[in-house]
Amino acid sequence: MATYTTFNQIGKAEDVSDIITNITPTDCPMYSLIKSEKVSARTFDWQEDTLAAAGANAAVEGADVSAGTQSPTTLRTNQCQILVKSFQISATADVIKTYGRAKETAYQMGKTLKEIKRDLERAYVGVAQAAVADANGSTARKMASVTAQITDSTDAGSGSTDPLTEAKLLVAGQAAYTAGSEPSVLMIKPADSLIVSGFAAASGRNREFAQTKTLVNVIDLYVSPFGEYKVVLNRHQLTTHAFLIDPSMWRTCVLRPFTRTLLAKTGDSDQHMVNYEGSIKHMSFASDHMITGLS
Repeated sequence: MATYTTFNQIGKAEDVSDIITNITPTDCPMYSLIKSEKVSARTFDWQEDTLAAAGANAAVEGADVSAGTQSPTTLRTNQCQILVKSFQISATADVIKTYGRAKETAYQMGKTLKEIKRDLERAYVGVAQAAVADANGSTARKMASVTAQITDSTDAGSGSTDPLTEAKLLVAGQAAYTAGSEPSVLMIKPADSLIVSGFAAASGRNREFAQTKTLVNVIDLYVSPFGEYKVVLNRHQLTTHAFLIDPSMWRTCVLRPFTRTLLAKTGDSDQHMVNYEGSIKHMSFASDHMITGLS
């Protein structure tokens, strides 16, 4: 008599884990670091001003004075960019029993919100783009990215691309300090964190490990002659750039917040649109600094 095995069985129960694994990073460092403010137009403006350079100032007693020369403010502008993502779920897909989520629409909504936020972070620091206006309704508006709103930069070297060095970081820090900026964050790509951690191994620097079996090889806070910089890694930023940033000088400008809209029903399914309209503002282009030309 042949043995009855599982290969002969009908109606075997499935064994599917009730956990859906997704390790795609959702952190958006630049977006998280800065405050937000409401704007009321697709194109918005702000003003900057500066003081005259310090100079010799000595007057003769009793002398008459003449009117000084006053400089006007600088008008800055940026565009609000529309970010859109959509998904469509059949009515059946929302009612059948599934593993790892209670309802397909809710699950896909959560994913879409995380994805559009990552797109916004990329628009901030992942591209080098100037503002694009829409004059006739046929062009997608684009915001001026962070790189277009920082006036001063330090080139990493004479070649087309060069690695980040501590010497260049100090040059950038001094330039930012001289301009009056007070950056508190060094934002770098993950690969450059290996270089920064290597700063501690430079000649003449010592580490004390005492009675511990833990080896720490990371720099979270870099203290320079020109200020202290918290080291922040950003997966989304341009690999050719490093940023010295004062988060208090930046704003996320929101024209329309993240919104879910249920579109007109055309059949046995629901189509959802998630959109956002906003931009980023640097309150003083001379504030902050960036290192360019990195390999």
